[in-house]
Amino acid sequence: MMIRAKQSLLLAAMLGISASALAQTPGIDMKGTVGYVIDQRGVVAKSGTGLCWRTGYWTPAMAIAECDPDLVKKDAPAAPKAAAPAAAAPPAAAPKPAAQKVTLAADALFDFNKATLRAEGTQKLTKLVNDLQGMKLEVIIAVGHADRLGSDAYNQKLSEKRAAAVKTFLVGKGIEPNRVYAEGKGEKQPVTKADQCKGGKSAKVIACLQPDRRVDIEVIGTK
Repeated sequence: MMIRAKQSLLLAAMLGISASALAQTPGIDMKGTVGYVIDQRGVVAKSGTGLCWRTGYWTPAMAIAECDPDLVKKDAPAAPKAAAPAAAAPPAAAPKPAAQKVTLAADALFDFNKATLRAEGTQKLTKLVNDLQGMKLEVIIAVGHADRLGSDAYNQKLSEKRAAAVKTFLVGKGIEPNRVYAEGKGEKQPVTKADQCKGGKSAKVIACLQPDRRVDIEVIGTK
């Protein structure tokens, strides 16, 4: 082995290769044994047909891929990457609250020009409450309206009182107070057209304006 090392160092000196570079030269093991003929450039010398020249010290363990690819230990194939876990399905979107709008004629709930619920009005509202059974209630909006007869201020107050009376009744039936919103619109949102119900206050005009005297009740929730 001493002879091989000396020969290797001698070859390195002849080729002008340093000892540290010798250890990094292809075909030379850590002991400095030269397995392939190295030219002056420090690379493996090859024949005219591209074959590498082996030295007498060559062993299969010194094989390099450039010269003896069949003898070089191939890296084990990379293990296939584990398939990424399937993304969890997004949670089902919560159903949007559906709105149900009920329009009750004010005359069915109250006497004309009054804000106290009539017996017929309590029956209609009781039915409404019963219809809400099994519903996840979001809110009930009660909006009172009035016809054009009377002053704007008076009709505004009357519409607000009627809406408040509806809320009081619903709360008395077990609906949470914060679930019921009541407001009055006065005579601002009539159903009748401007060219209808012409004239001053009379039985005919009062009857014609009946659609304007109403309470809109909107129920929002999911079943």
